[in-house]
Amino acid sequence: MALIASVSGIRGTIGGSPGDNLTPEDIVRFTAAYATLLKRQGAPAKVVVGRDGRISGPLVEGLVTHTLQAMGVDVVRLGLTTTPTVEMAVPAEQAGGGIILTASHNPKEWNALKLLNSSGEFLSAEDGAALLAIMRSGEVTYAPVDQAGRIFLAGDHIDRHIDAILALPYVDVPAIRERSFHVVLDAINSTGAIAVPRLLEALGATCTVLNQEVTGNFAHNPEPLPEHLVDLCHAVKEHNADMGIAVDPDVDRLALVSGDGSWFGEEYTLVAAADHILSKRPGTVVNNLSSSRALRDVAARYGQSCHSAAVGEVHVVKLMRETGAVIGGEGNGGVILPDLHYGRDALAGIALILSLLAERKTDLAKLRPTYPNYAISKNKVSMHSDEDWQRILEAVRTRYASFPRNESDGLKVDLPEGWFHLRKSNTEPIIRIYAEHQDMTAADALATSVASVLQETLEHNRSNS
Repeated sequence: MALIASVSGIRGTIGGSPGDNLTPEDIVRFTAAYATLLKRQGAPAKVVVGRDGRISGPLVEGLVTHTLQAMGVDVVRLGLTTTPTVEMAVPAEQAGGGIILTASHNPKEWNALKLLNSSGEFLSAEDGAALLAIMRSGEVTYAPVDQAGRIFLAGDHIDRHIDAILALPYVDVPAIRERSFHVVLDAINSTGAIAVPRLLEALGATCTVLNQEVTGNFAHNPEPLPEHLVDLCHAVKEHNADMGIAVDPDVDRLALVSGDGSWFGEEYTLVAAADHILSKRPGTVVNNLSSSRALRDVAARYGQSCHSAAVGEVHVVKLMRETGAVIGGEGNGGVILPDLHYGRDALAGIALILSLLAERKTDLAKLRPTYPNYAISKNKVSMHSDEDWQRILEAVRTRYASFPRNESDGLKVDLPEGWFHLRKSNTEPIIRIYAEHQDMTAADALATSVASVLQETLEHNRSNS
């Protein structure tokens, strides 16, 4: 069990002991520190709060909402919603910030508080560090009774979100409606079951929903990876559907299945969305260091450049702003469309890709071979200490000293035939190992080779401790 407090929020397993797990005490302290930060910044004393479908959602929502009230902050409660919907609701409500109650792809025993600024974007590293300092110091003052915050209910923001997507100039609503797509959705027993069918209905598509009941008892591991979506692949073929869609519990990641039941690839969600946008308007694109080279290659077809940021939405957004990118995101199926908002948005990704398929009169199975073929092997190794991490970095640097490397976020090494990237997870006590090559066998072999260096280093550390 674990509790992880970082500049991007607080995340942990429900139950257990304060400071070791995500307990009511930790939730209250973190929420109060966030309210204190907003007050010190002079932000409006209003916070938008929304949650995914997790079992612990109502419990955590009550603690967060009433702590904000006790701090003298008004609360706009969205209830069950999506992360991108909360991000859009913050500026719409002229709020000082937002809190999204979701542990994203983590299993059901986890929950988290993701924090937004007044623009509906994740806190900067500087603001996150300031919040953690407040939390450690305990310098929090609660409001007197006659200055307690109020609670306002606002349940229509998903519809507003969908309306904004439909109004985008490169979402071709008539063309999509003419195609009458049949889509199978794996909603993973969370709020995708609420938002995605509404969007598809507005686009004239038929939607068959798997795992539709919003219980938080996830039918399978909630991370939208191929090994977790075997049932979706079968259902697409069984229903003779045009495609399959999988989202994570808070609907900011999008993975696709072709009509023949084959895996389109979460890395290629952003590639396809960027292909559509770049066909309409020129501009740079941005991904992160752990994302496929395919985005760079597709951008080059349009004479545009691709920039890579450190992993994490806040870093990608920062680089998108600096470069004036027309689209960006992450290779985990996260699409960021600045004309809508600066946040990963599965709903926007769905609309862009349906537009691309409708306008080109094609399908995902035919589209996929038009992109460069890369395969990414994604692995992880448990990490016990920062000392382990530093020794691992040094060992890998030494082993691959003759190759170009980037150390802005862990260690990425570019090889002639591919690349690998090591980094500490922001959400779990692990080291992630991503390796890309032109086929999965070679990508797995590269990842295994790198992992062996890690294991040798860890074993050596333990034998000498």
